[in-house]
Amino acid sequence: MGSACAYFLHRDPDFHGSVAVVEPDPSYREAASSRSASSIRLQFSTPVNITLSRFGMDFIRAGGFGLVESTYLFLATAPGRVALEQSVAIQRAAAVPVSLHDRRALSHRYPWLNTADLAAGSDTAGGEGWFDGHALLTALRGANERGGVRYLRDRVAALERSEGRIAAAHLQEHGRISCRHAVIAAGTRSRELAASAGIELPVYARKRNVFVFSCPAKIPGCPLVIDPSGLWFRAVGDRYLCGVPESPDPDVSPDDFEVDLAIFEALAWPVLAHRVPAFEAIRLSSAWAGHYDYNVFDQNAFVGPVPGIANLLLASGFSGHGLQQAPGVGRALAEYIRFGRYLSIDLADLSYARFLTNEPMREANII
Repeated sequence: MGSACAYFLHRDPDFHGSVAVVEPDPSYREAASSRSASSIRLQFSTPVNITLSRFGMDFIRAGGFGLVESTYLFLATAPGRVALEQSVAIQRAAAVPVSLHDRRALSHRYPWLNTADLAAGSDTAGGEGWFDGHALLTALRGANERGGVRYLRDRVAALERSEGRIAAAHLQEHGRISCRHAVIAAGTRSRELAASAGIELPVYARKRNVFVFSCPAKIPGCPLVIDPSGLWFRAVGDRYLCGVPESPDPDVSPDDFEVDLAIFEALAWPVLAHRVPAFEAIRLSSAWAGHYDYNVFDQNAFVGPVPGIANLLLASGFSGHGLQQAPGVGRALAEYIRFGRYLSIDLADLSYARFLTNEPMREANII
């Protein structure tokens, strides 16, 4: 998020300010961008998320970044069919090339899938897939540094608020840096940083385990499948990735990256074997853990200016779909910094104001 905002700012020939990105770990070893499953979709339940990911797909497609164009396949049992149909209606209104399939059509389209307990599924004819998230991040940083953006290996300890604005950022090593605008794009650490400016952000770190497994049988044309249970899986070369929701889903420390391998056998494997009979014979290869900056208020991001602090902008709480939306958010925030308003991408719906007025805008399709 920070690098995307910096990218669109420095590329504006009429922008004459300086830009600094504060990053405590330039290796990005524990960054969400590096630990993400790096997938992108249009099948959301809120139009603004569709708009952001569509821009993201255009940006990623233009740059390559290891893009594999495919589709997400959302599956529903009878109790979830109405919600799926409602999401599809929203997507069609936003010109998403989405199709709704009944059980018979799913069985014909995906013959390796067990459809016995399914009522419907949706997929798209384009605009979705997966990519190399770390490559996107390093490309943005490289372009920024060539364009004069400063990257400071440091951590912002606090924001200095004075007379209704952010006057400066206080860094642990570099001290006080004054600013005309400040953007909080600190992922799971955004909450503590916002608190230093007197702002309550309902954004917490939630751990997500990603498992890599192999299967001796071939699953032709495997998309990114979202099971009704919440489990997801997709192909990656000759192997597969999968993740499974946890219940309860506790807040964790932003430093907690310990993988819970027991989840695979206890929760993931039974669902995988049920949904794809060929997955009875899978073998776990490896695993890692990452974090969502999870917005417990409505699972949508807070983006843009904070009411009452016009020069403080947020990019936080994406709840698992931030990486794919980084180019669009970066473009929109850069425009707001330059012009005081959104031009090409209107993100007013993601304003922090909705939290202050207790008007959630829920995203139903959280994976």
